[in-house]
Amino acid sequence: MINIKENERLSVLNHSGAHLLAQAIKHLYPNALFWVGPVIEEGFYYDIDLGDIKLTEEDLPKIEREMKKIVKDGKKIVRHELTKNEALEKFQDNPYKIDLINDMDKDTIISCYTQGDFTDLCRGPHVDSVKELKNFKLLKISGAYYKGDSKNKMLQRVYGIVFDNPEDLEKHLQELEEAKQRDHRKIGKEMGIYMMSDLVGRGLPMYLPNGFILWNLLENYIRDKEIKRGYLHVQTPPLGNVNLYKTSGHLEHYRDSMFPIMQVEDEEYVLRPMNCPHHMVIYDYEMHSYRDLPLRIAEIARDCRYEASGALKGIERVRTFCQNDSHIFCTPEQIEEEFKGVVELILEVYKEMNITDYKFELSLRDKNDKVKYHQDDEMWEMAEDALRKIMNDIGIPYEEKIGEAAFYGPKLDVQVRPAVGNAFSLSTCQIDFCLPMKFDLKYIDKDGTKKTPVVLHRAIFGSIDRTIAYYLEETKGILPFWLAPVEVNIIPVNTEYHLEYAKEIKSILEDNGIRVNLDDRNEKLGFKMRESQTKKIPMTLILGDIEKDNRTISYRLYSKQDTTNLSIDEFVNLLKEKIKNKN
Repeated sequence: MINIKENERLSVLNHSGAHLLAQAIKHLYPNALFWVGPVIEEGFYYDIDLGDIKLTEEDLPKIEREMKKIVKDGKKIVRHELTKNEALEKFQDNPYKIDLINDMDKDTIISCYTQGDFTDLCRGPHVDSVKELKNFKLLKISGAYYKGDSKNKMLQRVYGIVFDNPEDLEKHLQELEEAKQRDHRKIGKEMGIYMMSDLVGRGLPMYLPNGFILWNLLENYIRDKEIKRGYLHVQTPPLGNVNLYKTSGHLEHYRDSMFPIMQVEDEEYVLRPMNCPHHMVIYDYEMHSYRDLPLRIAEIARDCRYEASGALKGIERVRTFCQNDSHIFCTPEQIEEEFKGVVELILEVYKEMNITDYKFELSLRDKNDKVKYHQDDEMWEMAEDALRKIMNDIGIPYEEKIGEAAFYGPKLDVQVRPAVGNAFSLSTCQIDFCLPMKFDLKYIDKDGTKKTPVVLHRAIFGSIDRTIAYYLEETKGILPFWLAPVEVNIIPVNTEYHLEYAKEIKSILEDNGIRVNLDDRNEKLGFKMRESQTKKIPMTLILGDIEKDNRTISYRLYSKQDTTNLSIDEFVNLLKEKIKNKN
């Protein structure tokens, strides 16, 4: 989907579209007061104070009709300049604009744009005439606190978009509809994956039975992969003494993303934002020899990070999540081999899970940022050079991103592009010379001297929560057989005559490790078949006289109309093959 802010022409169109919206609202609601109307990736919005009037989605067509009248009138959009005092006088009836003007220097020349009977404070630029804005659409309405502060008044935010031609607008609207159908929040509710409750807290998902099955399948899948590669799994608490995070440096560099410190008797604790400090302490539990390395400590770990409420999105952006985390303690000589092993594991998982649209990014520090990063030029140069060499040796293309490193070291991020929305980082591997020194970690080398290990921080599933969100949207909830919470739905044609046979088949499938549902409700066959499709169950069995008499089953795949008849053994073998091959 196109990023409006990154397209110069569309950015100007949409900035002008915000003014068109404001003018129409001023015509319809003369007492309306306006704050700001910026261009965003998805188009534009304007924040408006309408007093006691509350807009709803039903009001959008009326506003659009007024916008069309203005466009048809075809007024020029004219720029003119004011001194600060002139601007204060002109906008004296709008406290929101006055606040913006007061923040400007007294000698600032302030620009305004006028179109017909409407003038707005704005830097510009704008199109020449409102005639250019005829291909628009208002999208939605939401609330937004003035200046983003919950202590301030709630304004009404109206979103819209403008294109140069009707074809591009229609294409974009279709893409938005596709995105709506793929939204994991919608699919998650339909499939009973997770729920949210304001009583529990914003950004704190609760996984329902179907969701917990999916969660466990992913957790077991990645854990089994790690065990085969020599990872040792541990479990650590989701909080820690504040001194742990002072030692690691997270309290200094990451505090804004951490929940507030809690006083417990004479100690201070904090909910952990990541797991590396705990794993450093586990490593330090006993002295290690070079023969013990690499030591691969892994954990499916619960973390908590403070996210502003406006940034929360389903289970994609939450305040508590589970990382598929690991820390590999190794010698400098082992870095390249271990890093290659992580990349191999990432590629293996992506292949099996059919994740195909991704790219590798090297996240490096910004040398000029003296606050964000641990200050040790020699360490940074050594770590960044090592990372480049490894990626070049592996032969995988990558892009360098300055200023995106963790505070303690550079990292490799794998950016996946979902079916809808912007790309995000799913997997990561980071080289860290910093934290082992902060925790004074040692190993006995071949010559009997104590040396500091290097740590690779890595996560294949950045978080299981985000992986579920990605997969629901990528597949529209039509999960591959091995990941479906319910793999087979059994429907007896007549519950009086066929139920016992259906129960027998259910028992056989369960004994073979298949997740089964038996729909024994006294409803019509057609109704139960449609519901099985709605729940996106991969296979539906229809058991009637023929199947019962011949001891066979008849199944229908999701979204298909054809029915296939097999013996019980043939069907069981078919399912086992699907699971084994991750079909």
